[in-house]
This record gives sequence, structure tokens and C-alpha cells, in this order.
Amino acid sequence: MWIEENNRLKKTFKFKDFTEAFGFMTKVALIAEKADHHPFWTNVYNTVSFELSTHDAGNTVTDKDRKLAKAIDQLV
Repeated sequence: MWIEENNRLKKTFKFKDFTEAFGFMTKVALIAEKADHHPFWTNVYNTVSFELSTHDAGNTVTDKDRKLAKAIDQLV
């Protein structure tokens, strides 16, 4: 579940291993590029964490973030 906190949508995903996590990140990168909406994210081994906000809207959560979050969820 995505949590809205400090003007960001946040969620962490865990995978079997680094390769699976990196494959997921590659899929997200393609979606984000197509949407022209790039996430702040981190990856450590099998864990990928996101913080989504819209810079152009003053770093607040917008429909762009919610749409990207939904697209990310559909990958897993």
C-alpha cells in the first residue's frame, strides 16, 4: 500500500534477489520515461523504495504521482 507522508507517496517493494529487483526497476524506468515523470527511488540488494511527488507542483502529490504509483503496482 502506498502511504502519503510529507507531501510524498511512499512504498517499498521486496524481491527474491538483486536481479529481480533490478528487472523491476528497468520496467519502472520505461514507464516513467514514457510518462515524463521520474521517481525518487533507492535500491539496496532486493529492496526498491519509492518517494513520488511532482516537482512542477511544488513537490506535492498530484494525479501524476497517483497514476505512476498505480502503473508501478501493476508490474508486480
